[in-house]
Amino acid sequence: MRIGFAGTPIFAATALEAILTAGFPVTLVLTQPDRPHGRGMNLAPGPVKALASVHRIPVHQPHSLRQEGERAGIMSTALDVLVVAAYGLVLPKPILDWPHQGCINVHASLLPRWRGAAPIQRALLAGDAQTGISIMRMDEGLDTGPVLVQHPLPIEARESAGSLHDKLAALGARSIVATLHALRRGEPLDAVPQPLVGATYAAKIGRDETRIDWKASAQAIDRQVRAFDPVPGAETSLAGERIKIWKGAPLTGRFGAPGGVVRADAAGIVVACGEGALMITELQRASGTRMPAAAFLTGHRLATDARFGGANG
Repeated sequence: MRIGFAGTPIFAATALEAILTAGFPVTLVLTQPDRPHGRGMNLAPGPVKALASVHRIPVHQPHSLRQEGERAGIMSTALDVLVVAAYGLVLPKPILDWPHQGCINVHASLLPRWRGAAPIQRALLAGDAQTGISIMRMDEGLDTGPVLVQHPLPIEARESAGSLHDKLAALGARSIVATLHALRRGEPLDAVPQPLVGATYAAKIGRDETRIDWKASAQAIDRQVRAFDPVPGAETSLAGERIKIWKGAPLTGRFGAPGGVVRADAAGIVVACGEGALMITELQRASGTRMPAAAFLTGHRLATDARFGGANG
């Protein structure tokens, strides 16, 4: 089989590594252009490009695939299938029609729920009990193609986006390898059209969504904190300083005005919410690093009338 691969972040690199480990030859890799990284903002390759370079696979990094000239040098290579995982660019019809057996996508949700760019974060924000991996044949819509196989995955009670990402990346890698084995054996793969009912869209996370509204319930804020860990982090303010909340636990009961600090000790910082309270156990000042609440309090004593949030969260 002549296999191409399109992807950019670590989720995609996990799938590519599994494909290579299984012995499938990958003819070429498409990935997004290098991005500025680190304090020096120097251009750095993404995880897929780094892995492809180690295996000496030809890499293409177009800024777009919409124009014929941008595709010409890429499509000169014949492919049986193009595996796509978190690539980040829209594939126009000429690319979709390029491989003999089409383009197969590894998507981190149980389609049609959470089509789009941020299915892991959206599932956590919504409080979903499960998510999973969908392997689908791509069409011109946004994650609307027929599904070849799905593998559900329960979402644990204290799951973060980081822990859920790693589980889904591993599950997606196993799933695409099994699919490629079936294709190589010539087994028929039933492509089931997605139902019209139950479709939801997982839009990219906006900056405003990262700000904590302490008038929300403790359960909702807890989901927000977990959904944005490890990036971009749930934000609030304290005495005019930007603070990121990384870990906490919701408490039930009545605790006073939202945003008010109810208690602050080695166990955590208890902040009143619109319903219940959030016990913060890990947080970060704008100029600092992530630290336990006890360490934060050692160098940042809270006044008796301390309050998180304000006009801008």
